[in-house]
Amino acid sequence: MSPIKFFISLLFSVLIVSCGTGERSDATFRITAIPDEAPTELLMKAEPLIEHLEKQTGLDIEFIPVTDYAAAVEALVNRKVDMAWYGGFTFVQAKIRSNDKVIPIIQRAEDEKFQSVFITSDSTIKGLEDLKGVTFSFGSQSSTSGHLMPRTFLANAGIIPEENFKRTAYSGAHDATVASVGSGKVQAGALNIKVWEKLSQEGKVPEGTRVFYTTPYYYDYNWTVHQEIPEVTRKKIANAFLMLTEETDVGKRILELQRASRFIPTNAENYEDIEKAARNAGLLK
Repeated sequence: MSPIKFFISLLFSVLIVSCGTGERSDATFRITAIPDEAPTELLMKAEPLIEHLEKQTGLDIEFIPVTDYAAAVEALVNRKVDMAWYGGFTFVQAKIRSNDKVIPIIQRAEDEKFQSVFITSDSTIKGLEDLKGVTFSFGSQSSTSGHLMPRTFLANAGIIPEENFKRTAYSGAHDATVASVGSGKVQAGALNIKVWEKLSQEGKVPEGTRVFYTTPYYYDYNWTVHQEIPEVTRKKIANAFLMLTEETDVGKRILELQRASRFIPTNAENYEDIEKAARNAGLLK
């Protein structure tokens, strides 16, 4: 995607947020993704994937960036886009908002057993029990790995952020959480383990910032389509993902950018525990 096309898409994303429901007037297949990382990172990940999907499906695909997680949900619910990259929690939100009219079709193998990490640059913090009285940052409020599941595991440890933290912040994205902890803006935070691993490998973790707790496994990210997308199109898209392998140059590049070993089919039932966790945390009405 060229820079000009990207900015046109960005303008379109503003229209997505401001417009209500309505029929699409063109044949372009539009996709979006929750903004859990910087826009430049999302675009870099999207470009080769879109090229591959277009080649394998014959679709004319456009990536539409959105301003926040809620906009990603509304975009698919209102058919302003046809497919979205969601976390487990945003899928659940879209499922409820659409009255079960969205369908998760594909996920990374890693998303069957996903984890969050708790990080700090404070030498006195050794475990979750040391978090009472600290300043703490989650990612987006609608993030599965940056908020919902960390909050769930904190609750299991007897820690309620609103009662036990000195201050609770929301950075908006996983990389922003690392920056907040690394700069000392907050004493600790939680984020997606894959983003942490990527930043660590690239040497972008501030010195002295470390993981002090890794959560148990849970289901997370997926690609979700609106049910109005024809089944034949859904199958073409799913097959395009399933054929990606590290044995080809294209596959290796896409899988590396997507932080995946391979893609596998998924379904709504896999996210029932995420919905239960969200209801238990009071994050779903």
